Amino acid sequence: MLIADEHAIFRAGLKLLINAESDMEVVGEAADGAETVSQARDLNADVVLLDLSMPGARGTAIIEQVVRLDPSRRILVLTAHDDPTHLRSALQAGASGYIVKRAEAVELLTAIRAVHDGHTFVHLMRPGERPVVRRGSRPTAAGQPTPLSRREAEVLRLLAQGHTYQEAADRLAVSVKTIETHRKRLSDKLGLKSRAQLFRFAVDAGLLEGDAARPTDE
Repeated sequence: MLIADEHAIFRAGLKLLINAESDMEVVGEAADGAETVSQARDLNADVVLLDLSMPGARGTAIIEQVVRLDPSRRILVLTAHDDPTHLRSALQAGASGYIVKRAEAVELLTAIRAVHDGHTFVHLMRPGERPVVRRGSRPTAAGQPTPLSRREAEVLRLLAQGHTYQEAADRLAVSVKTIETHRKRLSDKLGLKSRAQLFRFAVDAGLLEGDAARPTDE
């Protein structure tokens, strides 16, 4: 594993935690964007634990460069940013997981194992939210049919983007009650309980990337 974070003390703590696990080993460290890309090129690290905020380059640019070097390498973002905007950008750039630094050590280790095994792990630590683990990195490929009506897909997209029920209702010129009804249908059809789950499904279905999810007519 490669640890990429500008804070040396933080890297040292992560290294102690990870190397204490029998199935994990830290093989390199990096303190900025350029060093991260260089280490990723030179080291055989199957997982990169990456902070989004480092000197030298934007976090998403680092993700894209590391993925370009080896598309099979898994990137787990470990960051202080707990908002869906950063989550969306990281996953679209090629990250396999996203977890905030407030998480417990056991949650981080779970996230590392999940992305290493080919899954997608998301944990924003919002009140009442549980980590989201998708089996396989793209359980619903972009552009593939989803069991949604056209209006359900529109509601899903708006809610995944972070809009409130009222904002979604205003954009679609419907009542808040209608948005709530569609949200319940989404939950019943897809089992999506939290904002993070809504977002992950919307990304996988291409709803946030300009790809048509080809929903059925209402």
